[in-house]
Amino acid sequence: MECGPVLPDSLVLEIFLRLPHDAVLRAGLTCRQWLAVSRDEFLWRELFYSYYRIPRSVPRHPSALSWYREFRRLFDCIPCVEVQTLREHTDQVLHLAFSHRGHRFSSCSKDCTVKLWDTERPDGNISLVHSSSMRPLNWGYTQFSQFNHDDSLLLVSGVYLGPHHSSSGEIAVISMENYTLLSRVRNKPYDVFGCWLNETHLISGNLHWIGNMTSCSVLWLNKAFQDIESENVNVVKRLFKIQNFNASTIRTVMVAHCRRHDNPDLLLDYEAQSQARREKGEQQHQPLFFDLGTSGSEEEDDDEGEEKCHRETNSQTLSSTHPPQPTISGLEQVLHSRKNVGARELQIETHVAQMMGRAYTKAPDSESEQGEDKTYLLFTTGSLTYSPHQIGIKRIKPDQMTTSGPVLGEERSSDEFFDSLDHVIDIHGHIIGMGLSPDHRYLYVNSRAWPAGCVISDPMFPPPIAEEIDMHVIDLKNLREERRSLRAHRAFTPNDECFFIFLDVSRDFVASGAEDKHGYIWDRHYNICLARLAHDDVVNSVAFSPADQELLLSASDDSTIKVWRSPRMVRLAQASARPLKPRSLLTSWLMRSRNSALAGGVNGKP
Repeated sequence: MECGPVLPDSLVLEIFLRLPHDAVLRAGLTCRQWLAVSRDEFLWRELFYSYYRIPRSVPRHPSALSWYREFRRLFDCIPCVEVQTLREHTDQVLHLAFSHRGHRFSSCSKDCTVKLWDTERPDGNISLVHSSSMRPLNWGYTQFSQFNHDDSLLLVSGVYLGPHHSSSGEIAVISMENYTLLSRVRNKPYDVFGCWLNETHLISGNLHWIGNMTSCSVLWLNKAFQDIESENVNVVKRLFKIQNFNASTIRTVMVAHCRRHDNPDLLLDYEAQSQARREKGEQQHQPLFFDLGTSGSEEEDDDEGEEKCHRETNSQTLSSTHPPQPTISGLEQVLHSRKNVGARELQIETHVAQMMGRAYTKAPDSESEQGEDKTYLLFTTGSLTYSPHQIGIKRIKPDQMTTSGPVLGEERSSDEFFDSLDHVIDIHGHIIGMGLSPDHRYLYVNSRAWPAGCVISDPMFPPPIAEEIDMHVIDLKNLREERRSLRAHRAFTPNDECFFIFLDVSRDFVASGAEDKHGYIWDRHYNICLARLAHDDVVNSVAFSPADQELLLSASDDSTIKVWRSPRMVRLAQASARPLKPRSLLTSWLMRSRNSALAGGVNGKP
């Protein structure tokens, strides 16, 4: 149907510029002229910046084909619609991990099980495939898991049952072919978690106290299983031995393979965004949320010597009280050991330890050529207090990636007791989470900031931490923190009760849990918060499917795992389940916008 008297396109455009995006879409259905104007690139550029509240100096996503499609991507392709709730766990769910193919994922929980799930059912639903209880291994709970590169093995990290002050844990390796337990590796402190170095070798930790406030962290390379060929070959080798000061220890190890740094999935334009914030006087724009969850509630109120590394091989198929929430390991031990030691003695100990460290630490290796592929070991550490406030970076050389060779690794002279770190990045706050981008170019770090200008006079009394969680971004090619952070999520526990909140990064998005009973999703390029995902308790972990970033999982203290898909994927699934009808994408988008407005799911405030 054609309109009567035709208005000039320029006048129609001026009118459309004053309308919200959904009204523009409806108006475009009126006639051909209005439809053409409603797709104008200048119009959608203006709508994009005003609706998402992005500084205009921030350029469009480098892979975007048009402003209209980019607006639709952020509106229609965010996994913010809850499609399934998994209730098979009987206690708090602490961690989620996808396989590299995306066909399976694992979950860890306070119920001391690790469960495996199938994501490729014909009906689109996720189903439980296998559950293994780790209580026969004397574990208190499972806390972390990770698939190796070919998805044939699963690393599961847990915490031993024992006294409240115990910091001991263990890593188990499970075969994905028949779910048998292949090996066990001691892991101390337990919040080292552990990680894969390659398909057959994993990294674990050990801790030795050499004073009241001084310790030594040893990182071990372990072969995941002992086969016939390995009977005459080492199955364990020491990677690094690092001295710790002021009650700090190494925690949260992960490996970054930097072979793709010159061709990343998404090159973040930090300079433009930093300049935009400077022009606006560093004012933080209010984030926009698409809260489509069912809940409408808002924010409510010492071991044997290191050479004796215990490993057990088992060919069996793995077949109450609530342990304490996993917090900073070994803290009670430090507090107990210093009760009868004066402040002066502790200061002397730290001073002497630092002098000894400088004298007996191996010098850093010289940097190799820029174009060479590098593998970095990343971990949290500290130097001023026990709370983790620094990112340590240590390069792993090619000859260190196998357990063959001397048992204690590279030969060193008698006066080189410790290894030095290659790089240290101070976050100036308590680190509570880390995640790598898929191309390993960027490291995202959850932290709770210290007050500006604070001075730490006692390592056992770190500064108070903010309730707001800042997500820092570190460029691993330049080995520096970029000048921006993401913010929207919150946490409330004090320093000595902080626990890890796992985050995850996809090609275009980054997501994190929070203590405010929600998960959050940000766009990596535009630095805006797009969605908030409701739970009934703390959200501990989130995970994007590596095969489809429009599928997201969230795990919570409410004992559930929620499955979130994008409105686009939900619409496609519904269309495939019924006889096809002629229906335009524009109409369905309008329908979603109208339903969201009626439900109060879209607003300009958290």
